[in-house]
Amino acid sequence: MELGSFSISLTVKDLAASRAFYERLGFEVFDGDPAHNWLMMRNGSAKIGLFHGMFEQNIITFNPPDVRAIQREVKAAGGTFVKEADEAGSGPDHATMLDPDGNPILLDQFAE
Repeated sequence: MELGSFSISLTVKDLAASRAFYERLGFEVFDGDPAHNWLMMRNGSAKIGLFHGMFEQNIITFNPPDVRAIQREVKAAGGTFVKEADEAGSGPDHATMLDPDGNPILLDQFAE
């Protein structure tokens, strides 16, 4: 099962303060829009998303090459989803599940 790249999406109280904090740790902005309350930052292969007012909990994110294949494999193994990718569709989509402690896991295929 190829989960793809990994990042964590952090819900932050102050986008500018969080950006400054992570820049001190060597992270650099590579995507996002402060006017829309989000930034993506990286340091080597480590990626974090900073999001203000967009969701309530931090989210673990994977970017698989085929979210539908992952979804089928997880479901066949007994896993369940909060939101499923459209099995009839193709291309970008996402699925969301919760780990045993209620932490959201986002499987986000954003490219074909």
